[in-house]
Amino acid sequence: MDRFRLYLQLIRWDKPAGTFLLLWPTLTGLWLAAGSFPGWHLLFVFAAGCFLMRSAGCAVNDVADRHFDKHVQRTAQRPVTLGLVQPFEALCVAATFALLAFMLVCTTSFETVLWSIAAVLVTVLYPFCKRWISVPQAVLGVAFSMGIPMAFVATRGSLNEVTLLWWLGNLFWVLAYDTEYAMVDREDDLRLGLHTSAIALGRRDVAGVMVFYALCLFLWGVAGWTMQFSWPFYAGWCVAALIACAHFCLIRGRSREGCFRAFTSNHWLGLAMWLGVVANTTLMPSGI
Repeated sequence: MDRFRLYLQLIRWDKPAGTFLLLWPTLTGLWLAAGSFPGWHLLFVFAAGCFLMRSAGCAVNDVADRHFDKHVQRTAQRPVTLGLVQPFEALCVAATFALLAFMLVCTTSFETVLWSIAAVLVTVLYPFCKRWISVPQAVLGVAFSMGIPMAFVATRGSLNEVTLLWWLGNLFWVLAYDTEYAMVDREDDLRLGLHTSAIALGRRDVAGVMVFYALCLFLWGVAGWTMQFSWPFYAGWCVAALIACAHFCLIRGRSREGCFRAFTSNHWLGLAMWLGVVANTTLMPSGI
C-alpha cells in the first residue's frame, strides 16, 4: 500500500487540474467533430486516454527533472526527487499507462493510432525542452492540443478548418496558463539556468498572458462562427472570457500564490467552452 501511494503521488492523483486541462479541449474536439454526442465508445476512449497520458507524462517529467526539482520549493517533495521511487521504476509506470492508452486508441482507426504515436513523442520530448528552448510552453501546447485532431480523425476520418482554429486556440490557451505556472517558479528557474515563457517575456509576462488569452478566445470565437453556432456557444464563450479577465487580477502582482491559483483554476475556462459547445449541439443541432 505504501508503494501504491507513492505511485499515486507520482501520477499527481491528488492534483487533477492537469488532467482536466487535457480533458476539456479533447472532449470539445469530440463534440465539434460529431456535431452531437460522439457515442460512449469514443467518449470512454478519449476520457480515459487523457487521464492515462497525463499520468504517464507526469512520471516522465519527474524523471527528467529529478536533479532540478530538489532545488525548487514547489517540487522538492516529489517521490523521484526524494529517491522514494527510482527513475527506472517511474519509467515503467509511465510505460504502463502509455501502453494502456495505446490499447484504447487501437479500438478506433488506424489514422488515430498514427496521431497517438506523434502525441506520445511530443509528450516525451517536452520535459527536456526547458533546457534548450526559450519558450518550452509552446511544445507543451502542442502536446496538450493533440487530442483535438485525434478526436476529429477518430470521429470524421479527416480534419477541417475548425480543427485548425480550435487547435491553434488551444495552443494559445496552454501558453497562457503555463506561463502563469512558470511565473510561480521564475526565481528558481533563473537560478537553475532553465528556460520558460515567463523568463522570456520578462516584465511583459502579465501582458503576454492576457494577449495569449485574447488570441485563444478570438480563434475559438471564429471557429464557432464558422460552424454557425448560436447563443448557447457564445454564452459559454462569455463565461470563459470573464474567467480570463479575472486572471489578470490574480497575476498582476506576480505573487506565487496568485499565479498558482490562476493556473489551477484554468480548467473552469475549458469547462465553460466545452459546455457551450455541448449546449449548442444539443439545443441548436441545425446550426452544425
